[in-house]
Amino acid sequence: MINVKNLHVYYGMIEAVKGINFSVETGQIVSLIGSNGAGKTSTLNALVNSVKRTGEINFLGYETKRHATHTIVKSGIALVPEGRRVFINLTVEENLKMGAFNNHENYEHLRDAMYDFFPRLKQKRNQLAGTLSGGEAQMLAISRALMSEPKLLMLDEPSLGLAPKIVGEVFDIIVKLKEEGITILLVEQNAFLALKISDYAYVLENGHIVMEGLAKDMIGNSEIKRKYLGA
Repeated sequence: MINVKNLHVYYGMIEAVKGINFSVETGQIVSLIGSNGAGKTSTLNALVNSVKRTGEINFLGYETKRHATHTIVKSGIALVPEGRRVFINLTVEENLKMGAFNNHENYEHLRDAMYDFFPRLKQKRNQLAGTLSGGEAQMLAISRALMSEPKLLMLDEPSLGLAPKIVGEVFDIIVKLKEEGITILLVEQNAFLALKISDYAYVLENGHIVMEGLAKDMIGNSEIKRKYLGA
């Protein structure tokens, strides 16, 4: 679905991502794991052209470099950013409407599908997003992204700041989304949970990919256990 070659990301003179190569196959959950500052979020932002980057990003057969972020979203990539970033002064339903900015004609159908998938959001449809719990806000952020009917859903640290029970619910949702046919690129510091639900994974360190492989094999890798699984 997406193929990335020699990707570099820059913030002024600082090079955050240093020539990485990776791909995501249709129907997979692929994880990028690594410590803070490794370049994971910068990589996701590069895929929607919201940062300065060089290299090739080929999505469904075309190079995205000359396309604006909203055009890339319309083509089928959606990003759920770190920290959720819902519109706190808008209601749940208004947030969903914002997610359908490229898809107005299907808004009501998609909204109802989101309420079926996230019943708690339906109960709070008229509530301001800023009053939601962390888990509810994450569900809203995911559903808002799904309103664009993405082929590739990118999730940046979906477990951040959530209670362990809620983290489990969010990861169950990610698995269900894969079962619904959505391809997922996951950035997550909880490496064990990420690897547990992923098909394939890449390890980022200081802007470089230092390891890759089947997620089930990485869980048993001694170096991965030592660095990221606390074992």
